[in-house]
Amino acid sequence: MFDTISAKSGYKVADVLALHDKDLETLAKSTWHLRTLRAIQQCRTGALGGHIAYCKSCKRIHHHKHSCRNRHCPNCQGHKQLQWQEARAAELLNVPYFHLVFTLPAIVNPLVLSHPALIYRCLFDAAWGTLTRFAKQELKAHMGMIVVLHTWGQNLSLHPHLHCIVPKGGLSKAGYWKKGKGETDFLFSVKAMSVVFRGQFMAALSKALAVPASLRRQCYKNQWVVHAQPPIGKPEQIIEYLARYTYKTAISNGRIKAIDFNKKTVTFSYKDYRHGGVKKRLTLASKEFIRRFQQHILPKGFRRIRHYGILSSSWKKEKLPHLQILLCDKDKEIPPELPNIAATKHNTCVYCGSSEIIVLLTYDNRGPPKDMEARIKRKTHKIKYL
Repeated sequence: MFDTISAKSGYKVADVLALHDKDLETLAKSTWHLRTLRAIQQCRTGALGGHIAYCKSCKRIHHHKHSCRNRHCPNCQGHKQLQWQEARAAELLNVPYFHLVFTLPAIVNPLVLSHPALIYRCLFDAAWGTLTRFAKQELKAHMGMIVVLHTWGQNLSLHPHLHCIVPKGGLSKAGYWKKGKGETDFLFSVKAMSVVFRGQFMAALSKALAVPASLRRQCYKNQWVVHAQPPIGKPEQIIEYLARYTYKTAISNGRIKAIDFNKKTVTFSYKDYRHGGVKKRLTLASKEFIRRFQQHILPKGFRRIRHYGILSSSWKKEKLPHLQILLCDKDKEIPPELPNIAATKHNTCVYCGSSEIIVLLTYDNRGPPKDMEARIKRKTHKIKYL
């Protein structure tokens, strides 16, 4: 279906790109980046066409310009996030969940820029390899993990890291659930995990690239970070929390506070986590803004959301329902069926909230047909008597 979620009024990333419409080809680092930037620039402008819909409930006509559906576009990810949240909520286990963050040190950033797909693959492999190693040695169980890749810091700098959700425990070889140790702390030592994570990443990197000895020494001198949070709320809250990270883009339109069209500068808000998350504003030249934004355009076809172990697609298909029954609280009342979040938020009437939306006609970048009003009249007349 069509993406009909309205963008908030105000400045947009597309407005910054429009400042350099004529020289965007020279600013783009590759044809893939140019394609992404053009898609964001054209999103909901009419350049991609549009459609006209009718609400059977309130009898109003909707005019919508098509979205680009690019995963890096700030306009186009809202409904996907809700769909993902709904799907994961149906797969929850009745156990505590932890939030883990695996972060690459800045010393690796030059390699990220030159070999993004390769480095990100190494990062995913190292994170799962670290968890698997500790699960086998200490828990002696098969665990699971949902991972989301983020590449940015609040100021649009390159900051590759993984947000991970891990259930507390795993499945033994005999098929029984083994609870994690401890009440509130994480399963394993965070310091120990940081050391293993560095080793796993460097091993994967060495297999893929000829790493200079100087870079290798610097990597081992740097302190690598694995951040772990204790269980946060109910499993449903965990999924909602992770969903915020799934389809985020490097910067939302709402964070852009000002654009100086004469000086060609962009001012946006950010949180300074080095000083307690204080909200600040940063002004950049528009070209620098575009350069930083491009650092976070992922390679073509690269999957930034992945599922591992007992949460992987192949495993979940047959075995997850049995595990959910095994871990269910028999004394607890069965909660009512979850509402269809995606259906209630996407493709609904902006006036009355009804999902009884019927597309009357679509058009391309040439705009609506000249006899549009007559067509709408004929089609709505037929609908009223259906």
